[in-house]
Amino acid sequence: MLTALFTFLLLGAGGLVTSHGAGMSVPDWPNSYGYNMFLFPPSQWMGGIFYEHTHRLIASGVGLMTTILAVWLWFKDPRKWMHWFGVGALLLVVAQGVLGGLRVVLVDAQLGIFHAIIGQLFFVVTGAIALFTSRFWQRLENVQHSTSNIQHPMTGDRPNVEKMDVGCSMLDVRCSFLRKLVLFTTLLIFCQLIIGATMRQQHAGLAIPDFPLAYGKIWPDTGAAAVQGYNEHRMDVMAENPITAFQIILQMVHRLAALAIGVLTVACAWQAWRRLGKKDLLTKLALFWLVLILGQILLGAATIWSNKAADVATAHVLVGALSLVTGALWYIIAFRRSAALPEIAPVTTISGAYGAAPVMAANK
Repeated sequence: MLTALFTFLLLGAGGLVTSHGAGMSVPDWPNSYGYNMFLFPPSQWMGGIFYEHTHRLIASGVGLMTTILAVWLWFKDPRKWMHWFGVGALLLVVAQGVLGGLRVVLVDAQLGIFHAIIGQLFFVVTGAIALFTSRFWQRLENVQHSTSNIQHPMTGDRPNVEKMDVGCSMLDVRCSFLRKLVLFTTLLIFCQLIIGATMRQQHAGLAIPDFPLAYGKIWPDTGAAAVQGYNEHRMDVMAENPITAFQIILQMVHRLAALAIGVLTVACAWQAWRRLGKKDLLTKLALFWLVLILGQILLGAATIWSNKAADVATAHVLVGALSLVTGALWYIIAFRRSAALPEIAPVTTISGAYGAAPVMAANK
């Protein structure tokens, strides 16, 4: 959990680097202006150097914590698949660090896009490890072991698992649809974060300076003459770099995807409320997810209204990361709870311990 928390802080630090345009404030790597990274004098941590250098220090800390976590899982966790999950996390954090360094050394903004994407994936992985090592997950595993061995005392059949407090049955098609809907929405959020990372690395977050309209229209004109006019306005009034028709279309796709994600998370929350009940953990998580997405949409609008203020834009990045990991963990929990239930046809409801004997067919 601590590694996941520091990964979240690392994403925030990286967001501040991009928001402040400080990606090349420290032009060498792995050193910092010729100093060992950890010996760089704090007196020189000024302006963009502060954001870039602290980002490197937090990243080093996360790398060390992930190394410890991977070794710990390998020697202490009895589940072999968790051993390799820890190794995978370690490989991801190494790749993330190398990409960040190459982005500086090669002065290649495109590498920054992959750096951001792997950062989001790594946050999902650390969140999943925190879940897999939790007591809650252990209880789900215990449910699987118990339901796979229990038989009905009279008929020899296994009990009606729909009465067990573990969530959707694998036989419930409606809950299966809900899981698929959450998975699709989560994948769409990941694609949305890729688009957002591309926009940020190209500094095209304000390719369209107004919202909810786009250059005063529902869909902006992207012809050569129109784009030239936009750029003249940007350079004369906003002192912004010129943009291309592709960047304008990319931001419109980003807006449409945000609308689709908003609608889908409303549908997920509503379906969870109906199918699982308001007190179910997954329903509460779906409602939290919906709040995150609504806040994310508002932060996206505020990013434009505030002329891409650094703190607002970074908050937009962080809530996006939380939205991704929330959807991923929702799906993992739902899939595990369903897998914990035996694949049997439902039997007549049994009350009590498994209660009174079920009504037999001959007694109809």
